[in-house]
Amino acid sequence: MRLADFLTSESEPILAAWEAFAATQMPAAASMQPLALRDHAEQILQAVVVDLRTAQSREAQLLKSRGLAPKLMGAPETAAQTHALLRARSGFDINQLAAEYRALRASVLRLWMDRCEPARPDTEDMIRFNEAMDQALAESITFFSAQVEQSRNLLLGMLGHDMRTPLQTVLSTARLLAQMNTDAQVSSAAQRLIDSGKRIKLLLDDLLDFGRTRLGLGIRVDPHDADIASLFASELEQLRSLYPDRTITLQCAADCRGWWDGMRLQQLLENLVVNAIKYGDAASPVGVTVAGGAEVVVIEVRNSGPTIEQPVLDAFFDPLRRGADDAGAASGGEGLGLGLYIAREVARAHGGDLVARSHLGNTVFRCTLPRRR
Repeated sequence: MRLADFLTSESEPILAAWEAFAATQMPAAASMQPLALRDHAEQILQAVVVDLRTAQSREAQLLKSRGLAPKLMGAPETAAQTHALLRARSGFDINQLAAEYRALRASVLRLWMDRCEPARPDTEDMIRFNEAMDQALAESITFFSAQVEQSRNLLLGMLGHDMRTPLQTVLSTARLLAQMNTDAQVSSAAQRLIDSGKRIKLLLDDLLDFGRTRLGLGIRVDPHDADIASLFASELEQLRSLYPDRTITLQCAADCRGWWDGMRLQQLLENLVVNAIKYGDAASPVGVTVAGGAEVVVIEVRNSGPTIEQPVLDAFFDPLRRGADDAGAASGGEGLGLGLYIAREVARAHGGDLVARSHLGNTVFRCTLPRRR
């Protein structure tokens, strides 16, 4: 018996087996009704039947085995994608999603081979069925991962936003205590509370920026006429007071004006300089240079230290990495691993970019900004 005919005539036992297996996936399946457990299994089987009855070239066969097959006309191939979205929203994890496909594959092949006895099952049908299942699994995993990623980013964004209001209350109360009380111990405690609150605020700001970029919104900038030389001089003064044992130099070209968000560029500089301070040679200065061109301004932050391979440098910009890119706050506290990622996103929000290179013990982060978008 050909497999396509078997899937059509024996769909109910196959779906019953799918439902029974899905019911074992705890805790997500605990409160799910039979219709929800079956979900789009029937449509997925229909897509497989259409696929088995469609002529296929060797190239199409190879693409399908890699989960890259084009959509077939008349086949509900989006069933696997919709199934993944619903499973993600029901609380299934990715291992449970994949297990459903493994169980379906095993159930179909076992029932079909039993039906074919004493004859041997068609080998080509078996190969085609496995390829179709691989394709459906690839579609489901892709959509499942995207749904989980989006949910995580929304959660991070809401968390960062909702925590800012109570944090602002804490900071306001601490400032009021510092102003009202003349007792040295109370004033000192209030100042520590203020400093800690500022560090938390910086982390929350990074978290919100990260959430915006991952949701495709990008870093929010408010560009206006600004002078990088004065912005950077002011920012470096604060950093020097926080790191009095480190030398930070600034050299600027004659014309450093452009159409930029000044606070965002100070944030970019802070993340780069703190990163250089943390992971560069403590005995060597951190150098900041700004070179002006007719159309662009180039900012470089350099430090001395071990030479870093380029693939490692490129990975520094990956979000949520701890290590050379965990400069989350100018105070030197622990960061979220977002410093260099956000610095690059700030550059890109201005129409520029941020890259890194390391050679002969010198590491340089180079930011190129157009004077106007």
